[in-house]
Amino acid sequence: MTSPHRFHLLLTANGRPVQHGWWGSEEIASGKFRRWVGKYGGMPGARLTLTDEDTDHVLVSWP
Repeated sequence: MTSPHRFHLLLTANGRPVQHGWWGSEEIASGKFRRWVGKYGGMPGARLTLTDEDTDHVLVSWP
């Protein structure tokens, strides 16, 4: 069973955390990632990262 907090999505602006969330499903977390890029991608200094907390592997990041 996958941990409910396995996939961590983090939004930072100029290196400071702004918002984050955790999901147990990679599919749901990836969908959130895409929506957050659309919603917050224009924020000055924005960076988004989606990490698999079980493996400590960054799955995708933007920009």
